[in-house]
Amino acid sequence: MSTAALLTDMYEYTMVDAALRDGTAHRQCVFEVFTRHLPSGRRYGVVAGLGRILEYIKNFKPSDEDLAFLRDNHIVSTDTINWLENYHFSGTIRAYREGEMFFANSPVLQVEGTFAECTLLETVILSVLNYDCAIASAASRITSAAGSRPCADMGGRRAHEEAAISASRSAVVGGFVSTANLAAAKRYGIPCIGTAAHAFTLVHDSERDAFESQVQALGTGTTLLTDTYNVEEAIRTAVEVAGSELGGIRIDSGDLASMAQKARHQLDALGAKNTKITVTNDLDEYAIAALATAPVDSYGVGTRLVTGSGHPTTSMVYKLVEREGADGHMHPVSKKSFGKSTDGWRKRGLRVYEYGLAQGELVLAGPADKINDWAASQSEYEEVKDLSIIAIDHGTIDESLMTREALFAARDYHNEALRELPVNALSLSDGEPAIPTEVVTLN
Repeated sequence: MSTAALLTDMYEYTMVDAALRDGTAHRQCVFEVFTRHLPSGRRYGVVAGLGRILEYIKNFKPSDEDLAFLRDNHIVSTDTINWLENYHFSGTIRAYREGEMFFANSPVLQVEGTFAECTLLETVILSVLNYDCAIASAASRITSAAGSRPCADMGGRRAHEEAAISASRSAVVGGFVSTANLAAAKRYGIPCIGTAAHAFTLVHDSERDAFESQVQALGTGTTLLTDTYNVEEAIRTAVEVAGSELGGIRIDSGDLASMAQKARHQLDALGAKNTKITVTNDLDEYAIAALATAPVDSYGVGTRLVTGSGHPTTSMVYKLVEREGADGHMHPVSKKSFGKSTDGWRKRGLRVYEYGLAQGELVLAGPADKINDWAASQSEYEEVKDLSIIAIDHGTIDESLMTREALFAARDYHNEALRELPVNALSLSDGEPAIPTEVVTLN
């Protein structure tokens, strides 16, 4: 059976094969994951996916079937096959915690170890971070626009089946409270929601029959879908069937603001003053912001959530920034390619505050000892927060970061981090990042 060890691009294995032959495979290296720019118009990004990365690395060991594939297709040599039989990531990973904000050049994740063991992780790390961060970033904008009204993930049918599960998880990091996806609910402990679709109404001889059946099965606290035929008539029937204790109605089409307003007045007139109104139908942060004054109680968001609300990737890259030389010392390395240059040396991200409000992100670059000394002795700023945590320490995984509790802790942390940003971070209009980023090299 194939394992996570084949969630790679082929060149990762061919590089390891060549490096094992020439002796560079065992050089100590530092790789970093960052994005060169935020998606157009975005003021910040949200980190998500670290827990999933740790799950993959925990099981990142080629199976016998994987090794046979690599051997039979002449991808690597016999010596490399022998090395892979004992593969185990023994390095260290530092990362921004899930729920944290990131900006251009933020060192979101840092992988330190030998060249061979680090380079094999490139594709799986980028696959997770590029998608999960995109979804969490979209979810954060959506929930910010929604304010105190809860948002539910309903995007399962709009994405690849496994991506949909990952999207549900990332949506929680960004502030969503529930999902319609049962697989995600089971895997991550996310509260699950759902009652009936239009097909349930259509299969019955009348809308009343459908409502009576649903109420009998799910109780008066259920949510009835009211826009299969005529919303006004459906609401009248719904209250007649369920009584004034009807839990909720859902509207899935039309001018949602005016329909919600009319529905609220009608429900109140019928005595169903506690009945909640949920709206769905291709919602995104802009549509939800436009509904701010409408009497809506909650939102169901699908397509725009699982596609990153127009930005399905965060364009993160995985670059070698420091490596051991023939002299046994660590040296900075960097690309000089036009438009794709990188900064050498390992980085550490720090957030600078004044009166509890974030003022900027300071990215220190340099040898590990100089970064540590600077961070320990700084006195220039009122308050500085180290943004990185150790997720893997010399091969030992912090498994607390993989738990269900960690997922919901990430949502809570994100809510706090968002409140620390300047208010313009919540703007949906195009503009500059919420805070500036400065890279300082310590020589």
